[in-house]
Amino acid sequence: MAHIPQPISELVELYGPHLHDVPPGGWASNEEPDRLVKTHCCFCGVQCGIQLKVKDNQVTGFEPWEDFPVNRGMLCPKGVKRYLQASHPDRLLSPLIRTNGGFREASWTEAIDQVVQNIQRVQGMYGKDAFAVLSGASLTNEKAYLMGKFARVALGTRHIDYNGRLCMVSAGAASKMAFGIDRAANPWSDIPLAKCLILAGTNVGECFPILTDYIWKARDNGARIIVIDPRMTPIARTADLFIPIRPGRDSALMNGLLHVCLERGWVDPEFVEQHTSGFEAVRQAVASYTPARVAEICGIPARAVMQAAEWWATAETGMLLHARGIEHHSKGTENCLACINFVLATGKIGKPGCGYSTITGQGNGQGGREHGQRCNQLPGARDIENAADRQIVAERWKIKEADLPRSGMASTEMMAAIHRGEIRGLLSICFNPLVSLPDAEHTRSALNKLEFFGVIDFFLSETARHADVVLAGSLHEEDEGTVTTAEGRVVRIQRAVDPPGNARADWEIVCDLARRFVPFEQFPYAGVEDIFRELCHVSGGAVCDYSGMTYHRIENSYGLFWPCPSLNHPGTPRLYEGGKFLHPDGRARFNAVEYRPPVEDTDVEYPVILTTGRVVSQFLSGTQTRRIGPLVQQCPEPLLELHPDLARKHGIINGDSVRVWSRRGSVTLHCQVVKTIRPDTVFIPYHWADEKSANRLTNNTLDTISKIPEFKVCAVQIAKA
Repeated sequence: MAHIPQPISELVELYGPHLHDVPPGGWASNEEPDRLVKTHCCFCGVQCGIQLKVKDNQVTGFEPWEDFPVNRGMLCPKGVKRYLQASHPDRLLSPLIRTNGGFREASWTEAIDQVVQNIQRVQGMYGKDAFAVLSGASLTNEKAYLMGKFARVALGTRHIDYNGRLCMVSAGAASKMAFGIDRAANPWSDIPLAKCLILAGTNVGECFPILTDYIWKARDNGARIIVIDPRMTPIARTADLFIPIRPGRDSALMNGLLHVCLERGWVDPEFVEQHTSGFEAVRQAVASYTPARVAEICGIPARAVMQAAEWWATAETGMLLHARGIEHHSKGTENCLACINFVLATGKIGKPGCGYSTITGQGNGQGGREHGQRCNQLPGARDIENAADRQIVAERWKIKEADLPRSGMASTEMMAAIHRGEIRGLLSICFNPLVSLPDAEHTRSALNKLEFFGVIDFFLSETARHADVVLAGSLHEEDEGTVTTAEGRVVRIQRAVDPPGNARADWEIVCDLARRFVPFEQFPYAGVEDIFRELCHVSGGAVCDYSGMTYHRIENSYGLFWPCPSLNHPGTPRLYEGGKFLHPDGRARFNAVEYRPPVEDTDVEYPVILTTGRVVSQFLSGTQTRRIGPLVQQCPEPLLELHPDLARKHGIINGDSVRVWSRRGSVTLHCQVVKTIRPDTVFIPYHWADEKSANRLTNNTLDTISKIPEFKVCAVQIAKA
């Protein structure tokens, strides 16, 4: 059983997180680097270009990469300090094997043998599907492709999924339903061309700081900016209209905006008639969403609904961008569909400065869900249950179609399956579910029940403390490949340094494991580019077609947008031009949505709404950023945000310790009393672990389509500690 082998305090002392404050050579070093390596940031989906300074096989700093068109040399605080993880004292330098008293270092032969033997034992006793694989959306496209092939071809399990399940799968599902394709409709360069911008549930200033420059350019060009959020985030402070929506009511607001447009004659009937289907059902569905009704549901002024609709509808161009605030709900897919209905009805899509885009949270959140590590997808975003798709991939993998597993469980469903005894063993790479999944104690007890747990990672995360074997893998700068940014641009990741000590590149580890289960010819790669060539071949002819890409083309073009189906194809920065969508009939689909309240709304016992999110200096589960000293100094601990009215009601003043508890658990945090949040809502950032983990409180109820958890709203009590 995968219980932690020693007290957490001892594991922290040995493996961290510790703070690393100074690069190799120190801050005052003026030594010339051996070389500059053009690559990209390892964090969010903007994937800013950066040049890493390398001296004696160590990353010692960075230089701006001003030629890369997305960020033009600019970086956010995380990007500026990201290189401090490369020489970190917590870095895993060799495989670890759990003993009764802790972890010990092991040889690669012993560690690989243990992983292989335990996979064979679990699958031999309980069947192929008793062993599952959890992967990551920060991996390169090549590694995402490799993990999917490893699970399905080498292990023969249907259970592989990834932590992108916690990111934007609701938006992806909605886009597939509405447009027939899962990708942002526009490049970022379209943002300054919009005369109206709606930013819904996206804290751009802290989560995607470089994109604020595009928004300010739109404002300078005369655009009106509308922000929808329960908190007055930095981007909201200079908005033309701020709508402080009650969490969990987004579809009602979007229906209300469309209601106003219909009532005022602000839809585009020609576009709707020629390029869409299903509009009448949506017209009927939104008929009851008057501004007054929407105001009551959402806790906002009715005039804000009318003003937002007018500015959007009467603007020559407009773009609607959203992120997790719309998607992290038990009806996240419906929220996204309601946004899409609004955009389609007004015809603001498929043109410069017009479109609908989601902002990807993870570095390869887009590519990570395209090439086969999702439980229901094969490479090229093919459907694993579609007979033709299965046959194509099986032929290109040189296996029988009957041997290709069917759809498996989402990562958000696997912990419950472990509790039920359906999954007995697990291999994870670059995923920290003990921090990032909702209802953390449910996850912890599931990990404790596993008969075998293996991890590939470069730090010992909170989840990896439970592992039987930890395989020391590679950092972003120690590997190479490609990632696909949030705008659909495929860019190159260049290897800057070798993995230190006895650590190894992730792709080499996975190939070594795979070759213990199937012939070498199934995983014959001599280098990462071999994997990319196969990925491009297998994706050929699919909606997500990379077959016209090469490393050389990507590097020479500052990235290529997919679909790119041939070597002379320029790529596709903007989708849906000319009103051409990806369904067989070329039309977009409207999908009628009725507002549903959150699964766990407030009541007398739990009267306060909790919502969660990020802060500018931290990233996701914090495995990397909680180890970088200058980033931790910006925000040393998670703070509970609450409004002065709510604070007075509970006798709380700024800086007090406050206990917050839900039906699942409790945390005690210092508070920050602010006027920039709704009086009925509190906010906790989710990057911290153990006793400070926001996900001790959150609800593990899932969207029935996307299987994304309802992170953005649950009911809590608060009290001064």
